[in-house]
This record gives sequence, structure tokens and C-alpha cells, in this order.
Amino acid sequence: MSKDSQMRAAINQKLIEMGERERLKELLRAKLVECGWKDQLKAHCKDVIIEKGLEHVTVEDLVTEVTPKGRGNSVTVLHDFNRQITLDIYLLILNHSSNY
Repeated sequence: MSKDSQMRAAINQKLIEMGERERLKELLRAKLVECGWKDQLKAHCKDVIIEKGLEHVTVEDLVTEVTPKGRGNSVTVLHDFNRQITLDIYLLILNHSSNY
């Protein structure tokens, strides 16, 4: 396991222990809904189904078609949010560490 992977695992474990992981996930979900990301992907799925026909599309097809769009949509909003979450995690761990 790389040093980066070890650090991610340690941070994830600490967030779980502190009960913050679920809160951060909910914050991310709310931000994705707020910026319209979820609705955009839902609309794109519908377009793909209409274009290919319900009988001719699989979940795998949808994932293949939608993933690039999902990763590209609202990049600026998500990038800013990523910075915010990263700072929140850093401060949580810093505060948690200083309590001991």
C-alpha cells in the first residue's frame, strides 16, 4: 500500500471514529443537488435511454455514457467544494489531535 493510500485510510478511519464521515457525505450530496449536478445526470440518463431505446440499454451502458459527463459537470463548484471539504477535514483532525 502506498504512503498516499495509507494516509487516506488513516484519515477515513479517523473521520469514521469521530462520526464526521457521514456528515461530510451528506454535505457533498446536498452540494451536488444544489448545483444541479444530480438533475443534469438524471436528464442525461433519460436522453441515453430515449436515444438507444429502453430495450437496448443496460445499466453498464448508462454508466459508460454518464460517467464522463458526471465527472465533467460543475467542475468549478465541485473543485471549490473539494477545497472546503479538505480544509474541514484538516481542521477536524487538527482539533481532534490537539484534544489529546
